[in-house]
Amino acid sequence: MKLNCDMGESFGSWEMGNDAAAMPWIDMANVACGFHASDPSHMAKTVELALVHGVEIGAHPGYDDKQGFGRRHIPHTSQEITQLVAYQVGALDAICRLYGATLNYVKPHGALYNDMMADPSVYEAILSAVSLLNMQRPSSLSLMILARTDNRQYIAQAAKYAVPLLFEAFADRAYQSTGLLVPRSQAGSVYHDTERIRQQVAELAGGWVTTIDNQCLKLYADTVCVHGDNEESVMLVKQLHEDLRR
Repeated sequence: MKLNCDMGESFGSWEMGNDAAAMPWIDMANVACGFHASDPSHMAKTVELALVHGVEIGAHPGYDDKQGFGRRHIPHTSQEITQLVAYQVGALDAICRLYGATLNYVKPHGALYNDMMADPSVYEAILSAVSLLNMQRPSSLSLMILARTDNRQYIAQAAKYAVPLLFEAFADRAYQSTGLLVPRSQAGSVYHDTERIRQQVAELAGGWVTTIDNQCLKLYADTVCVHGDNEESVMLVKQLHEDLRR
């Protein structure tokens, strides 16, 4: 089980996250590409940091929404979604090439991620972007999506575009018995207790998760999303790193 973390989300003089402290303890860095956050300088710093620690680099494209941090749904045509994803992934890929790094995958951010999982046309538009970019690359980019109890629909659609998938779970989010995340508007949707989060990550590494109503649910995931926003969260990421390597 690999740990992935959103990185490079600072912008200009505005600093966000604690990338330098978290990077040594993760496996995959989801690097903001300039639309919801970041800029060329912070993208480059994040790529350099990932290289130092041997961390896989992924593009983290979102809607063009710095004020809302990419968390607001913005209507787009399918063609526009394909273009905005290609634009952002291409920008990070260029930064990676500048520093001799390799871009490995794409993980949409915020509202774009949610829309991808809820709307097949958005998912297909993103698959189209990744597929077209892969035609020009020596190795294929994977697309990271939310792990579900039944991934067959997503796998079948991705296969049409020859795009490899990575399935993601969340360390600190409660799950419903349907296999979906508990909405943030509902009480108990986000775990704050360190031991509960460690328990969930251990379960996910074993291929299952305990739901909010105490059901045992099979759930396959390649990677689990963690956060490195502050000193306390970085300490937890380090603990999870050590737990998974025992």
